[in-house]
Amino acid sequence: MIVVISEPTSGKSFQAEVPKDKESALIGRKIGESVDGGAFGAAGYTLKITGGSDQAGFPMRGDVSGPRRSGLLLSDGPGYISTAKGARRARMVRGNTISDEIQQVNLLVSAAGSKPLAEIFPASAKKKEEKK
Repeated sequence: MIVVISEPTSGKSFQAEVPKDKESALIGRKIGESVDGGAFGAAGYTLKITGGSDQAGFPMRGDVSGPRRSGLLLSDGPGYISTAKGARRARMVRGNTISDEIQQVNLLVSAAGSKPLAEIFPASAKKKEEKK
């Protein structure tokens, strides 16, 4: 499982691979809940779950309960961006609960730790600078 940690103060995001034995810190959690960053190597940080996507790329939505995949008629939000006013389309989305089928989890820093994230995850910060 991959976690993407966004830091609103700097506007940067950092990626980290979560080992299989530490995925249990996320499994069963819902969008909007807070988790401790120690399980991902960000000790001292409190992180809020903002979304994610499953192995097939279907996004998680906060208004769909459970870990299930569901077809919805969407006009806005994660899973569909309308191009015309009032347009709606049927789209597949994933529920708001993290399961073992989730590939990526998006997290937002709600309380910072003592060390900056750029020092904790230097590899992901270095990769972004090389792409520029």
